[in-house]
Amino acid sequence: MPNKDGFFGEYGGCFVPPMLEPIMKEITEAYEKIKDDPVFKEELYYLQKHYTGRPSPVFHAQNLSKQLGGAQIYLKREDLNHTGAHKINHCLGEALLAKRMGKKKIIAETGAGQHGVALATAAALVGLECDIHMGEVDIYKEHPNVVRMKILGANVIPATHGLKTLKEAVDSAFEAYVQDPVNQLYAIGSVVGPHPFPMMVRDFQSVIGREAKEQFQEMTGKLPDNLVACVGGGSNAMGLFSAFLQDDVNIFGVEPAGTSFKTGDHAATLTLGKPGMIHGFKCYLLQDEKGEPAAVNTVASGLDYPGVGPQHSYLKDVERVKYETITDKEAIDAFIELARKEGIIPALESSHAVAYAMKLAPTLSPDQTILVNLSGRGDKDIDYVVEKYGKDYGL
Repeated sequence: MPNKDGFFGEYGGCFVPPMLEPIMKEITEAYEKIKDDPVFKEELYYLQKHYTGRPSPVFHAQNLSKQLGGAQIYLKREDLNHTGAHKINHCLGEALLAKRMGKKKIIAETGAGQHGVALATAAALVGLECDIHMGEVDIYKEHPNVVRMKILGANVIPATHGLKTLKEAVDSAFEAYVQDPVNQLYAIGSVVGPHPFPMMVRDFQSVIGREAKEQFQEMTGKLPDNLVACVGGGSNAMGLFSAFLQDDVNIFGVEPAGTSFKTGDHAATLTLGKPGMIHGFKCYLLQDEKGEPAAVNTVASGLDYPGVGPQHSYLKDVERVKYETITDKEAIDAFIELARKEGIIPALESSHAVAYAMKLAPTLSPDQTILVNLSGRGDKDIDYVVEKYGKDYGL
């Protein structure tokens, strides 16, 4: 998957204005050509190893596991990648593709800022201009990443309409892309958007799962019993899950329940949404009474999207992946707990996955294992956490 038209079952596709149809076809053909090109693969592998720092390690969180009882928790340390998250995996691929296609600029949206930082980094490396569209609310919440993007030479463009978060950043980036699709490549930041992006981003992120599978077997002599990853758009989760879909492994995607299940208080798309259209593709979608994308909210800026990757939508329907939810409070608790038990400060997005693993572990036997994709580090979140929740944790 996907099929030639970009569908995972009934989800996905490429629903774009007529003027963009030949552009999307050009991107698809260029990607299909380079993905099996030995020269491209060698260049990408070199950068993954010597620039990103791959392979990222798998770490046995023994202190946390002992405290919780039950299953043993392991962490795939994507937070240790250059730029601090999994996003660099596909950003390097997209930047190299843009360079091959003769583009002058790469543009993108960002929520938590990790994709923006990674893309600005990749753009600087390969010598391309870079525009990052970011909601005004997220610019405030994720100020350290905004500064990093500017230092790297990117233009940070505020999205000032609507809720001023991730959806609006995508809207803004799409509007800018339509103005000049010839000289720009829209480097979408997750497994969302029109075909070929859900496929392409998944493929670049699949290095996570391939590494983790080999590393875990080397460490323990077997596959993990359970996989856990947070899901907003869903790129870090698809990166881990893709290598294990044919194996006898339980797989859990974790969405943000926010502060309640009232519309506008959460971003639990697969849990409470229904099939719909957004940003050029079909997926599960949180919708208002008019069928338009609903307002969303979560403590983790990188998860506040009303849609989700089409492959996740398909995996929900065929019941290969079980999608669960974690509240803002549970995510903050996990953020603090992992820091104080293992000396690792996770991103608030990743904290949702950690929180679910913390709930799951005590329900399982000690011979069971849980592998969590720790998709990013929490440097970007510390000011926000201290300001909003510091008193509750003695900060």
